[in-house]
Amino acid sequence: MTRVFSGIQPTGDLHIGNHLGAIRNWVRMQHETDAIFCVVDLHSITIPQDPGSVGAASLRLSQMLMAAGLDPQVCTLFVQSHVREHAECAWLMECTVSFGELSRMTQFKEKADRQQFISAGLFTYPALQAADILLYDTDEVPVGADQRQHVEITRDIAERFNSRHGETFVVPAAVIPAAGARVMDLQRPTDKMSKSLDSPKGTVGLLDEPKQIAKKIKSAVTDNDNEVRFDVEAKPGVSNLLSILGAATDRDPESLAADYTQYGPLKVDTAEAVIELLRPLQARFAELEADPAETMRLLRLGADKARQTASVTLARAKTNIGLLEG
Repeated sequence: MTRVFSGIQPTGDLHIGNHLGAIRNWVRMQHETDAIFCVVDLHSITIPQDPGSVGAASLRLSQMLMAAGLDPQVCTLFVQSHVREHAECAWLMECTVSFGELSRMTQFKEKADRQQFISAGLFTYPALQAADILLYDTDEVPVGADQRQHVEITRDIAERFNSRHGETFVVPAAVIPAAGARVMDLQRPTDKMSKSLDSPKGTVGLLDEPKQIAKKIKSAVTDNDNEVRFDVEAKPGVSNLLSILGAATDRDPESLAADYTQYGPLKVDTAEAVIELLRPLQARFAELEADPAETMRLLRLGADKARQTASVTLARAKTNIGLLEG
């Protein structure tokens, strides 16, 4: 069975863009592949965080992922720092990748421009990301266009390590997952909905109350001609609403447009569909939030399962380098 790995940082709550665009694919994927999903908390500390915030965010994100449908009994779901092989393997990756390769990473340049303090970890985090992937003999990494560069550098690192030290790592392939919904910011419909950017009125969180959801969607930016049609370039706001409604009801957004002649009813129906979509997720999250010990038990199971593979891969890498056995 194909092994798939994907990770997500515990920075900000998930929103409907995450859910409709990616997480629903993960839920499907766990039944079709040997799926490994990781809350990459070590990546989040490349930027200074308040004491205790990363742990709390990691627990909350894990509960949201489980509530959205990831089943720890089916997939492998764990927190990165709970498997120490990630940090140890990252050093081997840092000693394999070059300074020049790291300096060309687009996301480092973008993130560094927004920070007063630029940590060494922010510069070298592609090496840790490579370790995340390579530790599990990963066949495929589902990515969007903005992450393809990270899989390419991971492939380069794996091939260089294998060339120097013998066959050690599986060289993974970047794959574009089945198309998820294209969910944009409700107030800035030419920008993707993002959990990292501050746009509270334009972002519908998975845990928003029904009244909040309805208010945000009814206040969504559209245009002045009041014609409902799916045209991303000319009518980004209306097309965004149709995309959200289509994803929430499993219908094609283009055909949905024929059902509406005014924006008001479209907004009402979109809000109701999102509220109904999130109702069972929110109920499950409330159960998990009320019993954090159960979440921790499930995460420990995931870490134990992950370590069974990661420890073997790391031992193979250390042996192939020729490090002295302890």
